[in-house]
Amino acid sequence: MSFHASASEIELEDDHILKVTFEDGSESTLDLNEVIGNNDGNFDWGGENFADSASDIELHREGDDEVPVLRAKLGTIEGEQNEADINLGERIANEDGELVFKEEE
Repeated sequence: MSFHASASEIELEDDHILKVTFEDGSESTLDLNEVIGNNDGNFDWGGENFADSASDIELHREGDDEVPVLRAKLGTIEGEQNEADINLGERIANEDGELVFKEEE
């Protein structure tokens, strides 16, 4: 199950630590730098250290389903800044109260 469906609060700490409080009051964190990278100005699932080349990092819950979307300006190979976003609900799940990254199937 995507983690946001069972979350009462979703926060971003230090621009790369996803902190979630679930409806039952339990909390879990996941370092997004361990599962998301920057591929020439675009977020890259399975990469690492996106925050090292990012600015204006923000996390918002969007739409009717309150999907968790991470937005940032990411550096490109040419040194430009590209506005990028990624739906964290696509590959991060709640497994028994722990946030886990799901590899592509």
